[in-house]
Amino acid sequence: MTESGANSMDYLKAFLIGGAICAVVQIIMEKTKLMPGRIMVLLVCSGVAMGALGLYGPFIEFAGAGASVPLIGFGYSLWMGIKEAITNEGFIGIFKGGFTASAIGISASLLLGYLASLIFNPKTK
Repeated sequence: MTESGANSMDYLKAFLIGGAICAVVQIIMEKTKLMPGRIMVLLVCSGVAMGALGLYGPFIEFAGAGASVPLIGFGYSLWMGIKEAITNEGFIGIFKGGFTASAIGISASLLLGYLASLIFNPKTK
């Protein structure tokens, strides 16, 4: 298989797996009375728990961006940051690791959200 063919399959796999994760979350939203905020917290905490159990790392290796982009992947990245910080800094890493691991993603979200608000003139409801 050519290099571009392998990349196309990676894109397809990421799309299908990411879509499946989102479909499961949509079903949870439709079938339960859980508020969206609670579902978001559940996803992040699930990513942390699955990372701590060693289950999510191999899944990300297989699925690529399809597993790392949804909120459950954000929880996993928090876990990896905490794990690394505990290894390097000890107990204080519990409090610092998640912030350092997720800082760039959060910063980019804030910056791009602000730029979008300047461009599209949002209105309050």
